Amino acid sequence: MEIILYILAGLALLAAGAGAALLLRRRVGAGRVRETEEKARRHLEEAKRTAERILKEAEVEAKDLVFKMRSDFEQESREARNEFKKLEARLLQREENLDRKLDQLDKRDAELDARERSLAEQEAALAGEKQKVEQLVAQQQAELERISGMTAEQAKELLVKAMESEARHEAAKLVKRIENEAKEEADKKSKKIIATAIQRYAGDYVAEKTVSVVDLPNEEMKGRIIGREGRNIRALEAATGIDLIVDDTPEAVILSGFNPVRREVARLALTRLIADGRIHPARIEDVVKKAEADVEQTIREAGEQATFDLGVHGIHPELIKHLGKLKFRTSYAQNMLQHSIEVGFLCGIMASELGLNVKQARRAGLLHDIGKSVDHEVEGPHALIGAKLAKKFNESPKVVHAISAHHEDVPPVSVLAVLVQAADSLSGARPGARREMFESYIKRLDDLEKIATSFDGVSNTYAIQAGRELRIIVQSDKVSDDDSVLLCRDVTKKIEENLTFPGQIRVTVIRETRAVGYATK
Repeated sequence: MEIILYILAGLALLAAGAGAALLLRRRVGAGRVRETEEKARRHLEEAKRTAERILKEAEVEAKDLVFKMRSDFEQESREARNEFKKLEARLLQREENLDRKLDQLDKRDAELDARERSLAEQEAALAGEKQKVEQLVAQQQAELERISGMTAEQAKELLVKAMESEARHEAAKLVKRIENEAKEEADKKSKKIIATAIQRYAGDYVAEKTVSVVDLPNEEMKGRIIGREGRNIRALEAATGIDLIVDDTPEAVILSGFNPVRREVARLALTRLIADGRIHPARIEDVVKKAEADVEQTIREAGEQATFDLGVHGIHPELIKHLGKLKFRTSYAQNMLQHSIEVGFLCGIMASELGLNVKQARRAGLLHDIGKSVDHEVEGPHALIGAKLAKKFNESPKVVHAISAHHEDVPPVSVLAVLVQAADSLSGARPGARREMFESYIKRLDDLEKIATSFDGVSNTYAIQAGRELRIIVQSDKVSDDDSVLLCRDVTKKIEENLTFPGQIRVTVIRETRAVGYATK
């Protein structure tokens, strides 16, 4: 491009010089034509020389450019040839590697073919040996069946029974070991907590007894109580809802009714009427109303005193009223209000030993039997009735659950519920706390012994300690040491399912083996 530009520049200069000469020739006279032509010729020669110089310079630069481009091309060609040689060497190396791998694969294929043929031969040989072994096994099985006199199914059944017995023994050993390990730790802590609770609680063990008999000053008072044509006794029964039994019992009137509060109202009213001496229907109504008010006041004061003794606050007034009604409720001759207070104290002591909320534990213990205040009016277990009452009057869910679960009507899911159960058992099972009818006591002892003798291998049973312990003597040739553990658990579960009893019953299984010999001469 530079050469062409130089050439064009020279031609332009020549054209300019020619134009200038022509113009000068026109303007200048003929005399000066030669001079002008000479100048033009010089300019033209100079332009030619300049053009030639420019052309030479352009040729030199073009040659340099061509030489440089040729050098660069040769350099790039050499680098490309070197790169191609390297790639060729790599390809040759890869081809050699592939050839080696193909040779190895061919060798492996040959080895695998040889192994496959060998395995086929061995499989055929093993099939023949297996057939021979099966024939021998069948012959031996037939011989064993002939010798033992049992079929294969019978032998399997015998073996299964033996294995089942062995597994049962192993399970019994494992159960016994786990129970022993758990009891060692649990007994220490539980005994310590219970002993501490009993030592720290110094409650009154004298239980109040509901009075259902009113003493009379003389036999003539019976006639006055009955009144003319029985109007006085009818008025008293109608006002109190309690039946008055006037019989041959000397100087006494028996009050009969399921509602302990009404019975207390009737007792108090009759006592006041006897003391006053004025017994007629109008007077009876006034005295009964006053007695009801006094009993209501007594109930409220008893409930408030119980909450004050335990340091429990914020209980709904209706719940306090129901709590006070327990003053006139007994279970096996144990006063329920005193029992509830005792359970509250014991529960709080055990909670403090375990680092739990003491006030909440006392609250749950105090209210655990609240359902017994209305269980003669509402159908259902007193634990569930009490839980509904507590929920109705905004007690906390934990307290409600502890009330409903203290007799296993609902499975306990909290430590508080278990504490209430334990405290309830302690209060009801301590010596002298409760009294049973002789007939029910004898029946429970008989039921305990019948449950124990219903199991195989039991030779003798003894219900001792007023029915608090059941001792079972088993036959040593039928029941092993391991089986005795399982027998104890089964008897315990059956007692819990079939009997109702206060506190707990200890079951002890005794097994012994005796060897007796006689030396004679």
